[in-house]
Amino acid sequence: MKGLSVLAAVLIFAGGAAPSFAGVVDDLLVGYKALGVADFSAARGKEMWTKEFKSAKTGKTISCATCHTTDLKQASKHAETGEAIEPLAPSVNPKRLADPKFVEKWFGRNCKQTLGRECTAQEKGDFLMFMRAW
Repeated sequence: MKGLSVLAAVLIFAGGAAPSFAGVVDDLLVGYKALGVADFSAARGKEMWTKEFKSAKTGKTISCATCHTTDLKQASKHAETGEAIEPLAPSVNPKRLADPKFVEKWFGRNCKQTLGRECTAQEKGDFLMFMRAW
């Protein structure tokens, strides 16, 4: 009986673990599609990841990869502040895309900083497709 209680506790704990990034990403993509986006593309996400923009804040040329690197499995650091940034790849950092509020906050801050504007639903979906492929 005691063994059964321990097993039940383990199963309950495992079921209550952090949400799967795949489920969160799927839910976000469904929401973006509801805004009229047709299809998402990891290739477009990758292209946007390295596309350079003029920073509204500093005037310097930057891209997403400036701070996050082109290898999403690697830790990096913020180009201006030097603050450490954990890897974005869910295969290395499964908690990275596990909270939809954090993902939206991340898009809000980083799109404004890098692109100088909010990301569109299309761009967010493309970025998510690119990131989850890692």
